Amino acid sequence: MIDESQRGARWLTGAGSRMRRAGLSGLKAAARREPASVLHLSHPHEPPSGIGKGAARPYDRLDDGFAVLQVLRAEEPGVQNAYKLVGRCGNLAVTCSAGPTRVNAPAVALGNARRQGDVDAYPSEILRGIRLWSDNQEELAHWINRIRARHGDALRLLVWDETGYELPWELFWVPEAAQHGLEDGLLGALIRMARWTTVHDTRQDLPREKGDCQGRVLGYLHKDMADDGSVFAPYAHHLHLEMTPFLEALDTPVNRTGLVYMGCHGTYGDSVSHLSLGERTWAEFNAENMHVLRADGSLVCLNACHSGRFVDNSRQGEQALRGFAELFLRKGAGGCIVTSGEVGDTEARILVRRLVREMASHPQSPVTETLRSFRARAVEEFGSLSAIPNMRNDDGQVDWLGQKRVLRLLYAFMFHYYGHPLTTLRLTAGDQWSAWGGNAW
Repeated sequence: MIDESQRGARWLTGAGSRMRRAGLSGLKAAARREPASVLHLSHPHEPPSGIGKGAARPYDRLDDGFAVLQVLRAEEPGVQNAYKLVGRCGNLAVTCSAGPTRVNAPAVALGNARRQGDVDAYPSEILRGIRLWSDNQEELAHWINRIRARHGDALRLLVWDETGYELPWELFWVPEAAQHGLEDGLLGALIRMARWTTVHDTRQDLPREKGDCQGRVLGYLHKDMADDGSVFAPYAHHLHLEMTPFLEALDTPVNRTGLVYMGCHGTYGDSVSHLSLGERTWAEFNAENMHVLRADGSLVCLNACHSGRFVDNSRQGEQALRGFAELFLRKGAGGCIVTSGEVGDTEARILVRRLVREMASHPQSPVTETLRSFRARAVEEFGSLSAIPNMRNDDGQVDWLGQKRVLRLLYAFMFHYYGHPLTTLRLTAGDQWSAWGGNAW
């Protein structure tokens, strides 16, 4: 029998072991202690302080090259909506207390990027705001460069953000470290990174073991997104044009499913009742069993506006963040790709299709590597990050061309992946026939 203290966070290893709840409790406890107590994480030779049978320092058992950054709400006298940071990568640790530069920053949330009539929502102002927000996190930036210098391309970062503040970690502006030969840039384009959120089901380990998502494509396409289906022509696929038969198929395991894809409209508001996909509410999806996900551990990709946003569900009597990423992970998904803002126009959909095509064509590459390359190419196409377009031209008119350039860059960083950093996707090759459900458009 394996002792509980040996389990910890071994979900980040290639062996595919699961993380027990005892280990999770230890992780949360370690992260939520006051800064003076958390500092012991930098001394790996100290005996772990146990909680029950679980070790309080599961960071010490991460495979070499894996890093975890937890972002937690925190109370600070005189400061509201604050958060603190606890990061660990081997014996390299960082702890940043809550304070005046670590508070909710709604002006840098990507969900604002298409809102009209709000100066803060202009793409160039959002990007400049993200630069300022990043510059205020010197300790974190220093830690990131230290782990970059140690592990290079082997580094894998998982950001576990429990704040609900929609902080744009993929766009975190990392300064150069000339002494280590490291260039500056945007975090999600520099390293392979994934996200995680608490999945509110005490029976499920967090996160799941490395996923090897294999099989056909099972999808739902709204008629406005019919062109998305062309991406899956080379692969075995079963695409539905109506929601009810799609959900029925999602509950009936037949052929192994590697990817569950939804191309539809999404909505967001200040409560769970305002979350929807394809005119079905969060609660309606929550009532579905989705046995395919549990059976096959499929990767879920939600090409829908705001599908990656969370809401505080205190209105329904629980202290919990709820959203579609949490829902599909709880149903058994091997990973979930979602969008953190509005990506409803033609250009953004083209980006989503490109991303899916790249994932499918590189079955040996982890999803996190495909996303990193995808974002890096967007930065290259944008040009120098030191030359962000101004909001207005000299004639006082909005520089719409420049704003569109910035918006395209933001789009590429709106795609967030929740899951194990090493999960891969391998789609089954198809033939000339396509399988459709529902009425044709």
